[in-house]
Amino acid sequence: MTTTATCEICPLHTRQRDLVVALAGNPNTGKSTVFNRLTGLHQHTGNWPGKTVTRAEGSFSHGGHPFRLVDLPGTYSLLSTSSDEEVARDFILFGQPDVTLIVVDATRLERNLNLVLQILEITDRAVVCLNLMDEARRHGLEIDARGLARKLGVPVVATSARDGEGLAALTSTLHEVASSSVAQNRFRLPDTEPGLDAAVTTLRDGIETLFPGIPNARWVALRLLDQDQRMIDAVRSGELGDLFESTLTQTPTEADRHSLLETAAELRWKVGDLFHDLLMETLYGAAARIADAVVKTRGPGPRFDLDRRLDRLLTNRWTGFPIMLLLLAGVLWLTVEGANVPSRLLAGLLLDTIHPALKTLALELAIPWWLDGVLIDGMYLALAWVVSVMLPPMAIFFPLFTLLEDFGYLPRVAFNLDSLFRRAGAHGKQALTMSMGFGCNAAGVIAARVIDSPRERLIAMLTNNFALCNGRWPTQILLATIFIGALVPDEFAGFAAATAVLVVAVIGIILTFLLSWILSNTVLRGEASAFSLELPPYRPPRFWQTVYTSFIDRTLFVLWRAALFAAPAGVLIWASANIPLGDSSLAAQVIHSIDPVGLFIGLNGVILLAYLI
Repeated sequence: MTTTATCEICPLHTRQRDLVVALAGNPNTGKSTVFNRLTGLHQHTGNWPGKTVTRAEGSFSHGGHPFRLVDLPGTYSLLSTSSDEEVARDFILFGQPDVTLIVVDATRLERNLNLVLQILEITDRAVVCLNLMDEARRHGLEIDARGLARKLGVPVVATSARDGEGLAALTSTLHEVASSSVAQNRFRLPDTEPGLDAAVTTLRDGIETLFPGIPNARWVALRLLDQDQRMIDAVRSGELGDLFESTLTQTPTEADRHSLLETAAELRWKVGDLFHDLLMETLYGAAARIADAVVKTRGPGPRFDLDRRLDRLLTNRWTGFPIMLLLLAGVLWLTVEGANVPSRLLAGLLLDTIHPALKTLALELAIPWWLDGVLIDGMYLALAWVVSVMLPPMAIFFPLFTLLEDFGYLPRVAFNLDSLFRRAGAHGKQALTMSMGFGCNAAGVIAARVIDSPRERLIAMLTNNFALCNGRWPTQILLATIFIGALVPDEFAGFAAATAVLVVAVIGIILTFLLSWILSNTVLRGEASAFSLELPPYRPPRFWQTVYTSFIDRTLFVLWRAALFAAPAGVLIWASANIPLGDSSLAAQVIHSIDPVGLFIGLNGVILLAYLI
């Protein structure tokens, strides 16, 4: 499984001299898919932006040489100050990777080149992965990868990571660049105004004098001129010298650091307030010129008519919510109805066939009665019930949920919920974290780091637990099937159970809004921040691959966690029912003691003991 690093900017040191590859790119460019294909690991993927919220690592080898691949959070720019963008920027700037692999969306090359050009200002050890080439061809786009490589001055490899296309060439290119066998003559932003270029040069020289050996002093100078508070604080505190392998013989004094910041402030005043706008215009202009030169269109041009028609239906203020509820209800109904027959078959196999066979085998082997009871009547029966009851609904629900996710529907759910979160005084990105919470609450809480405001981030974390996670969906479906389905005729049992689970999920969403509103108007008072959400294109999911990966990564994972609790619980139940205590068993004594409490709340001692265990 993937590991998450604790130090987000420090260089990686491993037992061997691994070649470190930083994996960067815009959100929703297939970056995590490239990571999984190269490493063979299972970083979560889905057709929506913002899934990678911290630094994940994996490894692979090429030509007998080990590589360490670091998957950085997706970011549109290195010029802003959000936490996910700082993670990406600081690792590329100070983490000293041997090569930076920049994944770009071939169907949106011009927009993606903005980040590419910023990274090339930092490092010349880069490879551009021109991903999603299958979609580009489907939209009638022809991209001259060699021409793009000449323009950028770094290697460009065309790939379609979902199909594995171009990945062999990509690993070979990474090895060549990382081992310095390829000479790089990267693209640099053109000179803008003499005064601005002179200011950057002056400040760069001052930084190199104060921090000798610092990589990318030009980029640090640009950020100081742009009044990047994170970079200013790093210089003021002296932290900047700790972020790289410095050749300093002595630490710069506080007076020297203060003098450098004063110089930056004076130069900023001289270049004027239009510095940031001028820098962005230069970036966007260069990206547009490069894209125009290398992208050709066959036929009438890219068509996204289907996407637009679907969005008009799925994000409409009148149809979006009903469709969302109908889809969720449909998934739940298919899960409940489809799980009935497999559950009965599994129960018959595990309980009516295998269990008697195990008892017969234990008798023939003369196994002691207590060991027979612990292993077969306790542990095995508990596991058999868990597998027969939980496996079928999970094996249906998780693939259906993942298919909707890969299709690109989850960002539309977040879009529909955005206005409600803003009315509740929370951040619109909380819709994304809640959507992730429906898959895993832990992932939803971690994803809250993409919210810049500490107040709104805390609200998102506190309320994420109201979203039913993948560990609770099967339990809710099971309870609804047993208790709610039993109240109606058999032909309506599936519909009733699905409706009950849907109501529970909707109640969780309502509680999320209610608690968010209460917190934002009491202890966490403040104004809601605005944000922009990218709606990715709809993509046909890989059905069998999705079914397989969701079964392995989600269904079996949750089932294993349930089995870890069920096995000792089964042993405990058997032991308490068979260990004598006085004239009866331990369980009978406990039931007799707590029976009055159970009757007081409408239960009995047996049911209450089951809850306690």
